[in-house]
Amino acid sequence: MREDVYDYVVVGAGSAGCVVAARLSENPACRVLLLEAGGPDTDHARIRVPFYTWRLQRTEVDWAYKTEPQAGLAGRPMRWPRGRVLGGTSAINAMVYIRGHRAVFDGWAAMGNAGWSYQELLPLFRHSERQERGADAYHGADGPLDVADLREINPLSCAFVEAAQELGFPFNPDFNGAEQLGFGFYQVTQRRGERWSAADAFLRPALDRPNLFVATGAQATRVVLEHERAVGVAYVQGAEARQARADSEVILCGGTINSPQLLLLSGIGPSAHLQALGIAVAVDLPGVGQNLHDHLDTAVAFACREPISLGVISEPAAELSYRYFRRGPLASGGPEAGGFLVTDPALAIPNLQYHFTPGWSVGFGRDRPRLHGFAIWPGLVQPASRGYLALRSADPFEPPIIQPNYLAELADLAVLMAGVRLARELAATQAFVPFIDEAFQPGADVLSDEALEAYIRSHANTIYHPVGTCKMGSDAMAVVDTRLRVHGLAGLRVADASIMPTIVNGNTNAAVTLIGEKLASLLV
Repeated sequence: MREDVYDYVVVGAGSAGCVVAARLSENPACRVLLLEAGGPDTDHARIRVPFYTWRLQRTEVDWAYKTEPQAGLAGRPMRWPRGRVLGGTSAINAMVYIRGHRAVFDGWAAMGNAGWSYQELLPLFRHSERQERGADAYHGADGPLDVADLREINPLSCAFVEAAQELGFPFNPDFNGAEQLGFGFYQVTQRRGERWSAADAFLRPALDRPNLFVATGAQATRVVLEHERAVGVAYVQGAEARQARADSEVILCGGTINSPQLLLLSGIGPSAHLQALGIAVAVDLPGVGQNLHDHLDTAVAFACREPISLGVISEPAAELSYRYFRRGPLASGGPEAGGFLVTDPALAIPNLQYHFTPGWSVGFGRDRPRLHGFAIWPGLVQPASRGYLALRSADPFEPPIIQPNYLAELADLAVLMAGVRLARELAATQAFVPFIDEAFQPGADVLSDEALEAYIRSHANTIYHPVGTCKMGSDAMAVVDTRLRVHGLAGLRVADASIMPTIVNGNTNAAVTLIGEKLASLLV
């Protein structure tokens, strides 16, 4: 078996992995290998076009995972798209840039995770960011990650924000600034109307460095351990089994699914589970794969009487506008506006987030009664329900068991029910009078608590934000410490969404980029 030697081996070229590899390679004396199971992002032209987000799912750039059938969702499994390409999920997501409420990070610090409070992390957020509005106390303008206003805002999205103000909710011009509460328009990780992924922002500018090595089509199969220390990674590239040695450290950035899966395959995890699969136990860490949680939402969709929705995407003018000016509906990733609120005044952190799409996003646009429509998506962003991830077998190429246990806690259902009711109130305002035709989902007959519960259980969907399976902390179920070192081993760290002890209450990609920056700051 061929073995090459590096200082650091980074597994996974997603949002955190691109940051880590790029930042470490800024030191010319440091040899860095970045392993990515997928291929180059430059091989897929659709990645660049924001609207094609939904068309990237279940293609070669998607791991295309599925959960177990969900008892809380009428027995339905959920599809979990995860990026399998340079840039990871930042290459296939909806590009919404939300950091999360400051109290979430302060909560991490209060759990004993020193160095993870909001004020301590804010400089790293600013360090990453190239905010097109310019720098201020909350934003940076010199970083590699472009954060932009939408180039065009659909009239339906404007009506949504106006509707919220009619109901007394404040307008919020910046969900990542002084206050998260309120309604407004989302900023996106785009540059001049094109997707700007972690590969664009961090990795591509570093590729010319002679000390950075990137291997695509290279799927890690286990962490190589010697005397309670990680010393390398075994992987398969093409038909060849290979091994890369890390003289300093191995860093797992595979995400909430792949990082715990690789730990388990390497004998790091709950001993009973490993022994049942015939895997030798290297470190008994019961928390590996546990604490899995995710955001859940459900569509409140309406037919639109005016031909102004993203349904115009099929018209030649839409393609021409994007081809020559990078404008028009193809520059929209779908969610254009949204808002944050609390369903209980006693809550310190917003627990309900809205995404508004000025087009049929129900069933990825396949379920629609006519060409033009829109959807209001209330989302549960502080879930109480917890699940787990486990191996099906010792085969590294077999997808793991993914059991998020959606709506296992009835408190989660109550938040979504409140969210659907408010979505209907928003649609009934004067702002929507010129546009709204009829309710599509749920129907006008879905009024009782029982009918609304049945609708949510049969229609709710993931917001694609799974976290928590290698959680940070010092308790018995923690997997990594505050410096992201795996407990019980030397030379091994995890840096991705899996380390979140609790989920941020918003789109997770910005926080995952932050986790990459945090790890890099600990090493460089």
